[in-house]
Amino acid sequence: MSAHEQSGIVFNIQRFTVHDGPGIRTEIFLKGCPMHCKWCSNPESQDPRREPGVYITKCIGLEHCGLCSQACPTGAIVREEHGFVKAIDRDRCIRCMRCTDACPANALKSWGVKMTADEVMEEILADRPLMERSGGGVTFNGGEALMQFDFLMELLRRCRAKGLHTCVETALHVPPERLAQTVPLTDLYIFDLKDISSERHRAFTGQGNELIFQNAKFLSQTGRPMIVRIPIIPGHNDSQENILGIRDFILNEMQTKPVQIQFLRFRRLGEEKYTSLGKPYLMTEEPDRKEFEQHIHELVGLMTQAGLPAVAGSTKPIAGLSDENPHT
Repeated sequence: MSAHEQSGIVFNIQRFTVHDGPGIRTEIFLKGCPMHCKWCSNPESQDPRREPGVYITKCIGLEHCGLCSQACPTGAIVREEHGFVKAIDRDRCIRCMRCTDACPANALKSWGVKMTADEVMEEILADRPLMERSGGGVTFNGGEALMQFDFLMELLRRCRAKGLHTCVETALHVPPERLAQTVPLTDLYIFDLKDISSERHRAFTGQGNELIFQNAKFLSQTGRPMIVRIPIIPGHNDSQENILGIRDFILNEMQTKPVQIQFLRFRRLGEEKYTSLGKPYLMTEEPDRKEFEQHIHELVGLMTQAGLPAVAGSTKPIAGLSDENPHT
């Protein structure tokens, strides 16, 4: 496939973002992720293929419409007794998206759109004046952006050719040789270090952590700026023992230290998306907010006591992070 024909599956494009890199940014979310974190707020990001979501409260019913059932070639539309769509039979669904195209009420939504590199770059370049005035750029996110490796590389090459600051947010559970190929085209990396225990990591993400820590160590040897994020999930990875283990890894194994370590608070988000995809939402309990905030700040203190630039949240200014001369 030629560069001009290169395409991928995008499930969201966010403009004017300020939390995932310097300045004001355009953020491209690519579909597919090798991990399935129990607290994931974007379940539509996990499957690399397009998939329909059902929003039952928007359906106007078989009496007034029925276009989705007419469009579906496999009879995958499931209705309740009054004729309103209630689900998709995922075993029958072939992901042709004819139902979502036919629905006039947005009761059926296509999670994921096939876009060419030309189409994505058109979206990005529309925001270029704002990026340049603010010192911003483009962030590629997921899911896991490197799962669509060829598409990501083509977009990174085009952004580099336009002189745009680039950031890749990655789960790091990716082949090291592919990660290495992104380095000359990437100005900033953002990644999670969730748990020092591979057993616990596998229990709540579906994958061990060995490859993630290997890739984190590699990135620290490249000299590229890095932001490390630690999502704090009550009852999973919020112990002092875990944070001290991650701290020791950063201090002893990472050659270049992160420009910032961000502790991200767990929030119950994305429940409606799970319902639309016919998936259960597992994180039904939420901690006492005041106690949880205090605990977060105590964990941050374990990092700052060791001289590491740790903060609660992702909104604090980052010392030393700039896009001046980003391509050196």
